Amino acid sequence: MTKSNLYYYFKDKKEILFACHEYALDILLNMLKRVEDGAQSPEEKLRRIIVVFIHTMIDELGGTALTMDLLPLSPPLLKKIIAKRDRFDQGIRHIIADGIKKGVFRSVDPKLITFAILGSINWISYWFNPSGDSNSVEIAEEFADFLLAGLMNRQRENRVAI
Repeated sequence: MTKSNLYYYFKDKKEILFACHEYALDILLNMLKRVEDGAQSPEEKLRRIIVVFIHTMIDELGGTALTMDLLPLSPPLLKKIIAKRDRFDQGIRHIIADGIKKGVFRSVDPKLITFAILGSINWISYWFNPSGDSNSVEIAEEFADFLLAGLMNRQRENRVAI
């Protein structure tokens, strides 16, 4: 596709950027809805979100940092993207809070932990190299293992069955 063909579909660069953000967030929000509706444990739900988010970042978006750039968006488009981003953020917080309530996760601030998870995944776009040693499956599994290990309620794991 040539540059002129692209602008047949989009008015300007802001619309292209908006379409990229919306595409990625729609994938994540559809997955979040399926996870929220599922019967899995909070740990399994959060693992699924981490893995799909990383696959979306690397495989769907090519590891680009484009999704981090919101400043060029017009105020109406920015508002739409922030609303979707906030819905995704709130969904993760809810899963973490549910895990704390059920004793699966240790007592933490769901907001801060969600920021830590999203920040670490979003940073992939700055260091990911498609010709590097690790592929999306390996990265997703390593991140999920690492991020979940810090959340797990060790007291629950160390209980002895009677």
